[in-house]
Amino acid sequence: MTGTDASHDHPAPASRRPLVAILSGAGISTDSGIPDYRGPNGLWRRDPEAEKLVTYDVYMSDPEIRRRSWRMRQESPAFRAKPNAAHEAVARLERSGTPVRVITQNVDGLHQLAGMPERKVLELHGTVRAVVCTRCHARSSMRRALARVAAGEPDPPCLTCGGILKSATVMFGERLDPQVLGTALGVAKAAQVFLAVGTTLQVQPAASLAGVAAEHGARLIIVNAEPTPYDELAAEVIREPIGSALPRLLAGLAEPA
Repeated sequence: MTGTDASHDHPAPASRRPLVAILSGAGISTDSGIPDYRGPNGLWRRDPEAEKLVTYDVYMSDPEIRRRSWRMRQESPAFRAKPNAAHEAVARLERSGTPVRVITQNVDGLHQLAGMPERKVLELHGTVRAVVCTRCHARSSMRRALARVAAGEPDPPCLTCGGILKSATVMFGERLDPQVLGTALGVAKAAQVFLAVGTTLQVQPAASLAGVAAEHGARLIIVNAEPTPYDELAAEVIREPIGSALPRLLAGLAEPA
């Protein structure tokens, strides 16, 4: 009984603050030098063969595709990229004391590098910064795997069981992690403010989170260069460059530290 009374006498200050959910897509990372793979000039449009490198069944059955995939990973701009003003603005909002959750379609890890706590970032499509064994599911560092490639292993096997290694990303033909997706759905339902940033909102099921948030009463704000299927549900649509628009927008949402 005493514990119940105490919880009413001393409520957590953060509980009164609106939860801000941010769904981020490729557009938030282009200023960091990471290309948009799906856009009008994206890699998948320019080189349809490149899709094979990240298609699960092809990857698993074709050793040459795996070797090409490892070479592609060696050249990935994600490992040279640094967080830009948009990533930093999101982390700054979280540090202000405002409850923030990031749901990202990106695999680059830049939200975390900018300072967002790992537990507050949901990576719908996994991460390029780790590898996973397709047989025993052991996870290890991508940098370690790439060092093995550089040392002369064109298709390095799992050091634990000898199985095929892949990037810890969701390839074409793989399902999203149901636990991560379920958590993201809960965040969308609970958010008072939901921002969709740098995403076309066309890839499901991630795109549907914007609709779920709006249906549950969130103020939906879309920051994207091109129109999206959810624009009519949005309280605000911003077409300005993300690197300048998002920091300004989030500064207005920040609670005093």
